[in-house]
Amino acid sequence: MKQEPRGVSRRNFVGTSVAAAVAITTHGRHVAAPPPGEAVEPSQVPDFALDEVSIDELRTRMQGGVTTARAIAEQYLARIDALDKRGPAVNAVIELNPDALATAAQRDDERRAGRIRGPLHGIPVLIKDNIDTADRMKTSGGSLALADNVAAKDACVAERLRAAGAVILGKTNLSEWANFRSTHSSSGWSGRGGQTRNPYALDRTPSGSSSGSGTGAAANFCAAAIGTETDGSVTSPAAAAALVGIKPTVGLVGRSGIIPISHIQDTAGPMARTVRDVAILLGALTGVDPRDAATQASRGHARTDYTTALSRDGLRGARIGVVRKHFSGYHPATDKVFESAIDLMRQHGAIVVDPADIVTAGQFDDPEFEALQYEFKAGLDGYLRGTLSSVPVHSLADVIAFNTRTSAGEMQYFGQEIMEMSVKKAPLTDAKYLALRARIHRLAVTEGIDATMAKHRLDALVAPTQGPAWLIDLVNGDAGGIVSFTGPAAVSGYPHITVPMGFVRQLPVGLSFMGRAWSEAMLLKLAYAFEQAAPARRKPRFALTADYS
Repeated sequence: MKQEPRGVSRRNFVGTSVAAAVAITTHGRHVAAPPPGEAVEPSQVPDFALDEVSIDELRTRMQGGVTTARAIAEQYLARIDALDKRGPAVNAVIELNPDALATAAQRDDERRAGRIRGPLHGIPVLIKDNIDTADRMKTSGGSLALADNVAAKDACVAERLRAAGAVILGKTNLSEWANFRSTHSSSGWSGRGGQTRNPYALDRTPSGSSSGSGTGAAANFCAAAIGTETDGSVTSPAAAAALVGIKPTVGLVGRSGIIPISHIQDTAGPMARTVRDVAILLGALTGVDPRDAATQASRGHARTDYTTALSRDGLRGARIGVVRKHFSGYHPATDKVFESAIDLMRQHGAIVVDPADIVTAGQFDDPEFEALQYEFKAGLDGYLRGTLSSVPVHSLADVIAFNTRTSAGEMQYFGQEIMEMSVKKAPLTDAKYLALRARIHRLAVTEGIDATMAKHRLDALVAPTQGPAWLIDLVNGDAGGIVSFTGPAAVSGYPHITVPMGFVRQLPVGLSFMGRAWSEAMLLKLAYAFEQAAPARRKPRFALTADYS
């Protein structure tokens, strides 16, 4: 197994009341997660009427008059109240939307009047707390420095969700600053939100940085969730929580209003319990964003309905390349599940090319990390210049100084080494930076993914997304040497979907499909066919620890 230096490992980027009787006290203020000793045994977790219910089923119930959007929102908010800060205390939600129930009631009024906004009309979703919302919620990136940051305008993602009729229930905790702060961070920890836990084993990481979105969707706190990814931050927590997660082609989904790391690699992406739900959500998010030039390239490629690509027979005749070198062989139990997945794909008509290795894998990791430092400084400075004067930080240098002043809260577990490296970087016009990006593109795209897929005439590449979730460790930070399949798609800007593949000692592991730019429909088709052939998702047990028997 290749040992990657800390800070470069794939995983690094990798509320209001329901009713008078259900009060939730996370209205924009920090509520730390209770210590692990206060968690409950799985048998004490109450049954939930909406466990594993799909978007289609919720929509059918509302259309048939069986329930309303407001009633559904109330049920999810009650679920959050019971399990997020109490009970197993998974700590996925950083803030609830004070307007969620009013919005849901408005969607009910619109439905009664025959006005359906879109495919998500009345559907409750959670979004990551680095996505701007022009409402009474804050957008903090998990940082105490932005705990009072009220956005003047919705992010493009929030705009699209509202236009499609979604009810934004609240915002999810994350690895602070999307895990681009420290080389010794703990995935899922933020100064504002505390530590999120994995609902399958509470002492295990939810992975980062869309940790709250992953835990929230897996724990049935919402119908679906939105995460963001620079390198692994949608797909890694999705795999760790037995979810489907898709990182789209960069430019398919608008990034305006999202706290940035990299204008080259950043994108938002859906996380849900089924491929179909992810397809529904993705179609609602696509289109040109006037504030994001990268989305201009999506013209002629974007779809508004990806469900039409889904087919139970989608594996038949597909040429699928197995990427072994660098991305498998590091965990025997995961390999065993992966081999079964490959056999299943063959049984369902896939033409499996094995191996189909990316010969440049691993060669772009260090250049990527350095390039991201340049991009983080430029992007964050640009975002913070647009924040309110009442917010105490307006540059990366200000954030570093704030963290130093408030170290008892912000740096009680780890430092800010990545920020300190980034603030020293030159502008994006610097020759060294431009050479880094050219080298990364050559290694990852021209000589990497494109060369491999052309050589074998492939529709997709597959590998395990990663191994089982590691233990939360606030003393040492995340485990070193974590291997995952997020890097090639991340640095190339290409799409990547993970789908539940199976379990290792009650911990989920995912299967990744990766393809060329704008191949989301193909990847969704393959993932859906795999999911239908061998549905591997199980709802979480909220166990205190993994099964070691």
